[in-house]
Parts: sequence; C-alpha cells; structure tokens
Amino acid sequence: MLLTFVVFDAWCIFVFCCQVMKSEKYEFQKYYYCACFTTDNIFLDEYKLHVRFASEQQFRQDFSPINQEVDRRKCFGRTSVERAAAIRDIYQPLHPHVYHLQESFLAPKFKHIAEYCSGPNASKEGLLELLDEVPAPKVYRFPVFERQFCEELLQELEHFEQSAAPKGRPNTMNHYGILLNELHFDQGFITPFRERYLHPITALLYPDWGGHCLDTQKAFVVKYDMNEDLDLSYHYDNAEITLNVSLGKDFTEGNLYFGDMRQVCLIVHICYCSFSCLMHYCCPLQVPLSESECTEVQHKVTEGLLHRGQHMHGALPIASGQRWNLIIWMRASQVRNQLCPMCQRKPSLLEGEGYADGFTCQSDSLVNASCSLA
Repeated sequence: MLLTFVVFDAWCIFVFCCQVMKSEKYEFQKYYYCACFTTDNIFLDEYKLHVRFASEQQFRQDFSPINQEVDRRKCFGRTSVERAAAIRDIYQPLHPHVYHLQESFLAPKFKHIAEYCSGPNASKEGLLELLDEVPAPKVYRFPVFERQFCEELLQELEHFEQSAAPKGRPNTMNHYGILLNELHFDQGFITPFRERYLHPITALLYPDWGGHCLDTQKAFVVKYDMNEDLDLSYHYDNAEITLNVSLGKDFTEGNLYFGDMRQVCLIVHICYCSFSCLMHYCCPLQVPLSESECTEVQHKVTEGLLHRGQHMHGALPIASGQRWNLIIWMRASQVRNQLCPMCQRKPSLLEGEGYADGFTCQSDSLVNASCSLA
C-alpha cells in the first residue's frame, strides 16, 4: 500500500513539473509578425484598394504608369491633332466611300425607326414597338448597318492598322482600337449619323438624360482578339448616351452585361485593370452586383445596343475568333455643363481641341473644353 502511494505521489510531482515547464515555455516563447505586415495589403478606404508600400522609391516605381497616363492625358489634345494631320498626309484609304455616310449603309429597319421618330406622330410607346426587347432596363437593341458595309468598314480599319500612320488608342481600358476622329470620320459620317438618325431616337427614349439635346460625340472602334484584349471590365462611359454596334468578325461568346446605374452602386468602381502594377498589388476587383444580378445581353453583328452612359456595364470574354465594335459616346453640353459625369462635380474647364469632351463655357459659348480628359 505504501509503495502505491509513493508511486502516485511521484506521478503527481511529475505532472506538476511538466505543467510548470510548459507554462515557463509559453512565458518565454517569442512570437513574431511577418515583415509584410508593415508594407503589404494597406487598404485605402477612399478607393477600395489594397496597395504595397515598402519605400517611396518603390511606390513611385510601381505606380509610374499612373504618372505616365496623367502626362498622356495632359498632352492628348495636341498629340491627337498632330496624329490626325499626319494621317491625312500619309495614309491612303482602301475604301474612301466608307468615310461618307450613305443610306445604303443602313439597315432598312433602322431607317424605318429613324423615319418614324422624325415624324409628327412619333411617341415613345410607338417606338418601343419597333425595338427588340432587352432584359436590361432602358437598354434597346436594333439593326443598324448592312453586313456588306460592316465588312468594308472592317477592311478599311485593318488596312489602317497595318499602315505606318500614327495611331491613338481609344482609352486606358481598351488597348486595341482606333479613334475615328483622327481617321477623319467625324465630319462626313459620325456627326451626320448622330444628327439625322440617332438624335430623333434618343430624344424619345432618353429625354431625361439629355437625349433631346445631344450636340457632340466621341467615336471609336475597339478590337477583341484571342491574343489581345478578350473582355472589358465593369465600367461606365464618359457619355450621356452610348451606341455600341457589333461590326464583326466571326467570334463566339463575348456578350455584354449590365448592372445598376452608377449613382446607386454600392462601391466606387476603379478602372485599375489598365495598370499591371495595380493588378499585382491590389485585391481582386469587386463590383456591386453578383453575376446573377447582372443582366447578360447578346450582341449580334450589324446590331446596335443603345444605353445610358452612366449604366454600369462590361463585356464578357470572347471564346474564339475576333470581334470589332463601333462605340459612339454621345454628349449633351446642357447636361454635362451642370455636372461632370466622370468626377460628379461642377466641371472645371480646360481648353481642348475639336469636340474635346463635349463641355461648353456657358459665359461665351466656348466649345473647346474638357473636364478630366477621361
């Protein structure tokens, strides 16, 4: 019996000693942070963005594309004029006739729609009966061009792409495309197209968004290819009204999708996809709507989708082939002079070239002004 108690006491002492040693181990054990805690994943709440900051030199180097883009925008008006002059001097068009609007370019149904809207008895209700139903709110689809014209226009654009003429890209989101004003499409094609055909339609569909007083535009084409841009991130346009026409070629997938209006989105959308350094240092892009809450809209060759510029939207990746789209950002100075659609503030005007961004100086009707050069 005595031996049993001795063994039990020894076991208790052993257990007690182990507990003491374990306690002392935790008391003197040191724990550490990873050094990245002081440099990585720093959240900027204002921009909903994670960044890395190891030093001022590293930060400036990694984010240098932002400075480069700011510099490009500051010089954009001058360099665009210089490119347009050089293109006029050295480029020989393949199909000169596509630079001048002809009724034969237009789909019969589109001409009928425009004629109806210009008539004395036109109404929004009557117009809606002529348009294809689209599940996204206030997005309208209708045929615009004849297929032969689309093919000839694409041949002309590809001919220009292969030439030695200088080229300006549409914006920081689309890396492949052509500014049509620099290729001298505005005067003979885009402006009369907007004034004669699009304006009567937008006046009925979007009177509360400046559709009745559109006075300028920015037109460009964008290209999607399996070896180039595949898709387009969620965004809004620097426009009151946008027309997006699918020109071709043969491709699969790549539908458009529409979410909410920018004014009611849950977060600020930052178009950082253009900057590779941001892609490395930032958390994945978040959008206010899940895929199930966005509305997917099929985009067929020769057809156009008409929508409000502030309607958040994007383009899904193409799965094969190559796609070209004609984009016309239509602007109403009466609307944007009150509030810039990009910064959501009273515009602070900078003198620009041509239509610039469509702002006017209300005191002296100066047309050549830009806000934020988006």
